[in-house]
Amino acid sequence: MKNFTAQSLLSKVRNKVSLTKDELVWFARGLANGTVTDAQAGAFAMSVALNSLGSQKSRTHWTLAMRDSGKTLSWDVGLPVLDKHSTGGIGDCVSLVLAPLLASVGVCVPMISGRGLGHTGGTLDKLESIPGVKVMLSDKRLVQIIENCGCVIAGASQDIAPADKRLYAVRDVTSTVDSLDLITASILSKKLASGLDGLVLDIKCGSGAFMTDLNQATKLAQALVKTANEAGCPTTGLITDMNQPLAPAMGNALEIVEAVRVMSGDKGGRLRSITVSLGAEILTAQKIFKNTEEASVELERQINNGAAMEKFSEMIALMGGPSNFGNDFGRYLPESTAVIEVCASASGYLVGWDGQFLGNIVVKLGGGRLVETDKVDHAVGFSDIVSVGTKLSKGTPILKIHAARIDHAESAKIQVLGAMKVSDTPPKEAELVLKRVI
Repeated sequence: MKNFTAQSLLSKVRNKVSLTKDELVWFARGLANGTVTDAQAGAFAMSVALNSLGSQKSRTHWTLAMRDSGKTLSWDVGLPVLDKHSTGGIGDCVSLVLAPLLASVGVCVPMISGRGLGHTGGTLDKLESIPGVKVMLSDKRLVQIIENCGCVIAGASQDIAPADKRLYAVRDVTSTVDSLDLITASILSKKLASGLDGLVLDIKCGSGAFMTDLNQATKLAQALVKTANEAGCPTTGLITDMNQPLAPAMGNALEIVEAVRVMSGDKGGRLRSITVSLGAEILTAQKIFKNTEEASVELERQINNGAAMEKFSEMIALMGGPSNFGNDFGRYLPESTAVIEVCASASGYLVGWDGQFLGNIVVKLGGGRLVETDKVDHAVGFSDIVSVGTKLSKGTPILKIHAARIDHAESAKIQVLGAMKVSDTPPKEAELVLKRVI
C-alpha cells in the first residue's frame, strides 16, 4: 500500500474529491494504530459530515475499512449465524427476547450490543441488572456459549473495529454524530466483524428515536441496507414506530422484567409483536421459512411452549448469572426504595409522549449516564406505562416511578406530567411497522 499522508487525504475530502479504497483503508488503520492524530480524526469527521464521502461505493469501502481495522470473528457451527441491530429507542428490550427466540428455532445469534446512548437504554446495561452476568467476554467464551445454547449478547472487544471506537469518541465531541456516512460505517463495521450470514435492522422513527421523522429514518435505512448488502452481508430492514416506549417500562431491571414476561408467554403487546416481526423478517430473508406468516407462527409457538425462555435462562447462566433466573427472576433483580404512582391531572386521551424527554428523565434518575464514567443504578426507571390512545380521567394512573430517593421521584413526577400529550380526541392508531427496506 502507498505511503499516504493524513494531510493529503484530508485535503481531498475537504475539496469534495472521493478517496480511493486504499486511501480509506490507510486512514482507518491510522485511526486504529494511532498514527492519525485526534486533530486529524476530527478534521476528517467534520469534512465528511459537511461534504459526505462522495458516493455509495466510498461509503461501502469506508465501512469495510473500519471493519478490517481490527479482527473479525468466524463461526464453525454448521448453522446460520444471524443478528439484529436497532438504532435505539425507549423501552426497547427487543434484543433480550429476539436472540433466544431465534436460537430456539435453530439459528446462532452472536449479538454484539452496546451500552446506553443519550436518552436510549443499552442492552448491556440491562443484562448487568442480573447478578453475576458478565457482558465483556473473551472470543473463546463467546464460542463456548454459542455452542452450548445458540445465542449470546455481549460487548465488542477492543479488537473489534478499533477505528470505530477511536472515531466515535471524536465524533461525540465535534458534533458530527449525525453524518449518514459515519453512522452507517459505525453501525455496520462492528456487525460485519461479527461474522454474520444475515442481518435485520430495526430503524426506529418517532419522538423517542434519534430519527424523528419517516424521511430521515428512510434515508438511514436505505444507506444501511445497501451498504451491508454491498459488503457481503444479506440485510433487510424494518422502520418501526418509536413515538412511545416499546415496552410498558423504561429502565434496566424493569425492562428485564418485561422481556421475561414476554418470553414466559404471559404478555402480548408491542414488544412481543415487533420482536416476532423482526424475527420473521430475517428468517424469511434467509429462506429458513417460506414467508413471514409461517415464520411468525413458529416464533409464537416457541414463545408459548417456553423454548425461548429456556434459551434465555441457559444464556444467563453461561454468562455468570443465576442458574434458575427464568423461574425466579423477581428474587434476583434490584428494586428501588422509592416507588410512587403518577396520575393524570386532567381528563382526555393520551395522544403521545415527548420520548426523548422521557428517556432523559430516566437518565437523570441514574438509569443512564450523563458522562461515560457515571455508575448506572439498575433499579430506577418507569413501570406500568399506559399506552398511547388510553382514555384518561383525572386521577387515572399513568405510570410508576422507581427512584433511589423520594425527592428524586417527586421531581421526576413533575417532569413526567410535562412529557405527556393529552387531547380531547383519540389519536389515530399507529402501525408498528412503518416500512420495509430491502
